[in-house]
Amino acid sequence: MAFITILALMIGGAVNMGIIELNSALFPIKGYDMTKVEDINRAIKTFPVWRFIMPFLAHAAGTFVGAFLAARFLKRRAKLAAGIIGAVFFYGGYAAVKMIQAPLWFDLTDLLLAYFPMAYLGYIFGRYQFLKSDKNAHKASAL
Repeated sequence: MAFITILALMIGGAVNMGIIELNSALFPIKGYDMTKVEDINRAIKTFPVWRFIMPFLAHAAGTFVGAFLAARFLKRRAKLAAGIIGAVFFYGGYAAVKMIQAPLWFDLTDLLLAYFPMAYLGYIFGRYQFLKSDKNAHKASAL
């Protein structure tokens, strides 16, 4: 269980960072180094609402993918693994909230919707796929 959970966390983290990097490449912010917290805090005060969509999607997608993979490949304790993934991503989001001075509406939306709900959805979809493939395998073996 531990290996799959850690691997799912790493892949989910890669999805998260990939979307963040894609956002930076597609919509660069001139005059700010978005790798430094100080510059992020200065730039974020000028952001229109649409600029917050990609960070939220990155957090939600990374959590979802990690939980999905854990649920997909673990037969037992899949819900526990998805919960651990949701908690680890939530802790990262909470740490970011403490460092980055984003608007309160974004912080609340991010913390309340991007982590535990996405981990649960990832678990549900991962288990659904797992159960679906089990049924197909059972039908194929009966032939």
